[in-house]
Amino acid sequence: MEPLFSPPLHMQRHQFVIDFVKRNKPRKVADLGCSECSLLKKLRFHREIELLVGVDINGAKVKRKMHGLAPISAYYLQPTYDQLRIELYQGSVTQKDVRLRGFDLVTSIELIEHLTLADVERFSEVVFGHMTPVAVIVSTPNSEFNPLLPGLVGFRHSDHKFEWTRAEFKSWALKVCLEYGYEVEFTGVGQAPPGQQDRVGFCSQIGVFHRLKGRDFCNMFGDDAEDVFSYTLLYSINYPSLRDNNILGRVLVSEVLHWAEKLKTRWIEEKTGKRDDSYTLCQTVGGGGEECLGVPEQRMEEKQTAACGAELKNPAEQRGRGVPEDQDSEDEELFWMCVQGQQEPCRLHRCVSVPLAVLWSRCPKVRALSGNLSILRHFLMEAPEVKLSQDGSAVLVPEQDFEDKDHNDLEDSGYAEASQCSHSAEQEEDWEANV
Repeated sequence: MEPLFSPPLHMQRHQFVIDFVKRNKPRKVADLGCSECSLLKKLRFHREIELLVGVDINGAKVKRKMHGLAPISAYYLQPTYDQLRIELYQGSVTQKDVRLRGFDLVTSIELIEHLTLADVERFSEVVFGHMTPVAVIVSTPNSEFNPLLPGLVGFRHSDHKFEWTRAEFKSWALKVCLEYGYEVEFTGVGQAPPGQQDRVGFCSQIGVFHRLKGRDFCNMFGDDAEDVFSYTLLYSINYPSLRDNNILGRVLVSEVLHWAEKLKTRWIEEKTGKRDDSYTLCQTVGGGGEECLGVPEQRMEEKQTAACGAELKNPAEQRGRGVPEDQDSEDEELFWMCVQGQQEPCRLHRCVSVPLAVLWSRCPKVRALSGNLSILRHFLMEAPEVKLSQDGSAVLVPEQDFEDKDHNDLEDSGYAEASQCSHSAEQEEDWEANV
């Protein structure tokens, strides 16, 4: 059997919500009757959303799928300043809960037809009278379209309590607007065959409600000031964000290590014969000397003498003073370290000193993440994987074995991929399997 709709009808309903989110950029969104969380899984990729909530009376169904809302690896590898929190609740849409108040958007996709007419009235009071969101999207089957659905006898799903005509849906929606201070526009998804659209309308009819200007989300009804917590929290998670100092520090350290390696590698390439004499990148910390990228030679010599003591000389400077080549080679094998205010020569790998000022000027992402050099230095001092010079002005990177180490391994920096009457929206209508 050929599909009646392309894309399938449930995907068209979800796309309608997604298009609304793209246009209006709500920060707080709640999906009532979230069922298996399929709409929430799509909405979480829209970074303008800061709080995403799902509510369903069938807690078992939510629990089966809720872990699919955990952040994917990309959120850990490339966190942004955007924040996202996801919460899933078990509860009835006919009951009030103060945690669902004041949202920018509430969706109810193919839900109300699963309620009795008495519960629809309670739903109206809870959503429009208590939650008072800025916008509400309600979709429900259009019974006038049913004769066009092949093989359909009766309602589209065995749990449906009613299916409204366009006039009945309009009557309910206008009554809601009058009672709770909203306006509504009517549309839908699932086009009728050519020439029949005006006669039967859309397969799923949709009302988009907007709260009238001047009406505060704080409810006009006195008993709504009471803090009611009738829903049970099943799942909550905060997505990684650079507003979290721990995550910011890890990303910043990873970025610093990555760029320090790149600058070191470039210096080594220049040292072996590919050097551009128009500037100096870095100088090996060997025999105590340190030279800085882009800093005039006179200033670099001043830094060399102040780094670990005036008696520690730069091998290049020693050559200028007639130091024998073999002595120069021996000096470069020494890594002079300042330990508790004293200088001790140790037989260690040579290090390349990459000044923080160089990283700051050469790496826009480091600059954007840290804000200023003081904050950058503070984060690096707290990071055990970063070795700084004695005065904290430069990152020390081992010169040897640099090709064997992956300094951009985010996992080593702490990142890993995280891992009754149903009031459930988006229950598959019996006839929709092939639609």
